[in-house]
Amino acid sequence: MAIRVPADVRFVEEAIELMARHCFAGAEPCRRTSFRLRVLLAEALTNSILFGSGGNPSRSVRIGAEVTDQSIRLQVTDDGPGFDPRDVPDPTAPGALARPIGRGLFLIRNLADRVEFNEQGNTIWMTLPRS
Repeated sequence: MAIRVPADVRFVEEAIELMARHCFAGAEPCRRTSFRLRVLLAEALTNSILFGSGGNPSRSVRIGAEVTDQSIRLQVTDDGPGFDPRDVPDPTAPGALARPIGRGLFLIRNLADRVEFNEQGNTIWMTLPRS
């Protein structure tokens, strides 16, 4: 399943719930997995809207999910220039706690079982168990 949403944070919650219903159709996820999916999508989608698409609602962000009996692989893609995830500072490093960047990516890396980016840095894939 894949959907496109305008690059407007007002659509984040509705997009997350639509994707969650699709990903958990016919399955009863544990509360932790349900929480993880929602936070992963919220962080990745918000970052794509604000940074990748510049918050311009005339642009869009694509959200996709590949679902198997065992796992969910989420994809979020924007049409922005991308970034190098290796350049995002660790927000838990000394002196970095006050910086406003890196927290979303930190959460994603700690909640997903696997995180991947395309070479351009405008697509993120996040994998987690389905149950």
